[in-house]
Amino acid sequence: MDEYQIVERVKDRYRAGSIKAEYNLLLNDMTIISSESYERSYQHNSSINKQVVGYVYNDRTILLSFLEFPTLEWYIISSPYLYKKGYVIKGYSPLGPAPLPNLKYIIYCIKSDRRYELQDKLVIELVDLDVVANNLNLPKIVSSVLGPKLLSENKINENELVKIDEQMLSQKLFAGHTWYDAEYIVFRYFDRDRRELSKEVFKISEAYQQVIRPYRVVYDTKTWEPVVF
Repeated sequence: MDEYQIVERVKDRYRAGSIKAEYNLLLNDMTIISSESYERSYQHNSSINKQVVGYVYNDRTILLSFLEFPTLEWYIISSPYLYKKGYVIKGYSPLGPAPLPNLKYIIYCIKSDRRYELQDKLVIELVDLDVVANNLNLPKIVSSVLGPKLLSENKINENELVKIDEQMLSQKLFAGHTWYDAEYIVFRYFDRDRRELSKEVFKISEAYQQVIRPYRVVYDTKTWEPVVF
């Protein structure tokens, strides 16, 4: 399967109304199932975790800036990376009770909310998990937080996850800005009409492309055809 096929598959499921809100998983046969369905399946077939190749997160927004760069949300990156490396999160996690050794993609979907005078748009961004993790320095960050933790003790607690995310977010990788600062600048430009920020937004968008390397498609949800946006 290639990036185009995956994104089209996600779009078709979205169009049919059969993709669940928030957490979904893509299997290697191109099936997309909710995290709840995955957990039920895992109880009867513990090898299903090896079939998971993508994490599909489905969201909505009333903000124009959320349909622009940076689109991908930071909080859906570190956990998939940890699961791929053989760890699991203590307590409930939409990624389930077992590592996901063949997880390759994060697919982020965000749709404009029709109640708010925005054009009907669905943005889908697909990223390679290894590429984005390396560019966000996650291997080094995870090693510094977890230290010599053995995979036989592979449970990650909430405090450890918070520390990993804090270090990831503290980096100024987006034209000299942290992730939060970059998002706020983009928000002010698009949703508060701060046109004087145009040059900075352009630099942030360029940096986002370099760091995240997204395969991005925007669909008009009236025609379900790709559009320039």
